[in-house]
Order: sequence, then C-alpha cells, then structure tokens
Amino acid sequence: MAEPTTQQTTSPATGPREPAAEPATEILARAVGVTRRYGEVLALDDLSLDIHSGELVGLLGPNGAGKSTLINLFVGLRRPSSGRVELFGGSPADPGRRLGIGVTPQETGLPATLRVGEVVDFVAAHYPQSVDRGALLERFTLSGLDRRQVGGLSGGQKRRLAVALAFIGDPRLVFLDEPTTGLDVEARRALWDGIRHFHADGGTVVLTSHYLEEVEALAKRVVVIGQGRVLADGTTAEVRGIAGVRRVTLTADDLPDLPGVLRTEREGTRTHLLTTDADALVRTLVRADVPFSDLEIRATSLEEAFLTITARESQAA
Repeated sequence: MAEPTTQQTTSPATGPREPAAEPATEILARAVGVTRRYGEVLALDDLSLDIHSGELVGLLGPNGAGKSTLINLFVGLRRPSSGRVELFGGSPADPGRRLGIGVTPQETGLPATLRVGEVVDFVAAHYPQSVDRGALLERFTLSGLDRRQVGGLSGGQKRRLAVALAFIGDPRLVFLDEPTTGLDVEARRALWDGIRHFHADGGTVVLTSHYLEEVEALAKRVVVIGQGRVLADGTTAEVRGIAGVRRVTLTADDLPDLPGVLRTEREGTRTHLLTTDADALVRTLVRADVPFSDLEIRATSLEEAFLTITARESQAA
C-alpha cells in the first residue's frame, strides 16, 4: 500500500499553505490501566495500549508475559480485574461489536468428520456478511480441499484453515495468537501472504508470535510486553533503538574480558559481540593490542533487541 503523501498548495492571496494534515486513524481497540489477575498470578499490570485502524501490530514477549491474556480481554473472553477495555468504542462483551473481529487462538479444535467447506460455511453463517469461500481458501493455499474431512488434513493444513476462519466474516480487526505455530517454512510464508493481503486492503491485524522473523517480516508496529507491562512500543527500527545495542562482529583468535559486552557468540572463526557502546569496545580492543580483522558493526536484529529489553526487565524485577 502506498504511503499517504501531502502536497503544498499556493493561494494567490495568502501564499503557500501548510500541507494538509493526515487524517486521524480510528482507535479500534483500547486498554486503559488494565490489570488482570488469576488468583495470585498477576498477568497484566496497569497496561495501556491502543490499536488503530490500518495497523499491523506484532505483540512480542516471553511465555507468561500477558500477550494471550490481553487478546482475550480485547475479544471479550475475559474481563479485566481493574481498568477499562474497549472494542470499537464499546464493551468487548457486546456480541454486535464482536461481529467486527476475527480471532485465531493458539489452539483450535475443529470437528474431524466435517468437511472443510462445511466448516467454512458454518462459521460464515454467524456473520451478516462473509467473504467468498473459494477466494478465502485460495488466499490461504487450501484450494481444492472443500470436500476433504478436517480429520484428513495435515497439521499445517488444519492450522491454515483455523487462521482462514478468522477472516471469513469480512472483519475490520483480526487477532492472531501464534498463527504459524507448527508450520514449515513454506506454509508459514504462504500464510504471511494471506495476512499481508488482508492488511493491504485496509484490514487491521494484531498478532503474537514466538518467531521474531515473522514479526519483523509482517509487523509495522512492534509492542514488547514483559511481566504484564508494555516495555517498548514503536517501529522495528525504534524498538532496536530502545534496546540501545549494537552487534560487533570480528575475526580474532582470542579475546580478553571486555567491558560492556552483553552477550558473546562464536560462529566458526567469527565472534559476535552485543554491546551498548560499539565505539568504546573497539577502542578497548585497539588499546589492548588485540589482533583482529574483518570488523563489522551493525544495528541489532529485532530478536537481539527483544532479548535485551526483556532481560533488563527481569533484572529490574
């Protein structure tokens, strides 16, 4: 989808005008000061987050961070212990508002004896309007399987069907909780294409994933959650910047103890060092007269930034 542009216009009477402001996006889902407890377990801790129309948001966090709990609140499956959750400006408990969303949870159970076409038609019947069955199955590489029983599908096909069902009701907002778990690389990328297609047509997507590559490939906005709180929120580049870590790679036979190194990895003859101050690290190497070659310094990957941010939160707890 092309980025919106602004154009400066000129009036003979007043001279150049300021570029027109971009239209404000609508808030489709909102959590305000939300806390959620399960007995003594604090799943969400005074968390606030807005999801705007047209976004593709990746929720990242370790197991137990609160990602699935947050989605369950947005879709009306759970209620907050305190705070406020809104869906399309009202309560997620309102069935009418839930007609505007699609959901794929981490685990789904579909009747094994039903045929694929029957499952799709059954779910579609719950919505006032639905997308064409054939087009939906094609989008998620399930064409030709209409008459196949669900029990006869492969694990990857079952998962793609579960994700496809989130889109059948022509939703405005889709929540996908670990959508590609258990899929091979080819099937995962096919599913990515289906998600991108929906987003390119103006749909809004919120997804959780343990695959950092997946979030980096799909999401325009990344939200890192840890211990029930938002630790970082921005573009992939901004989240990398929040981590404040650089990756220094070099070839050296032996390295002394180096200050400011967060993590060291060896890959053949190459050594990868994560540090918050690459310049100081290189100066230390030079002053220590350490022989090295093929020095490379680059920004961290999203995975490295994520690990750094969550590790800081764990140390602070």
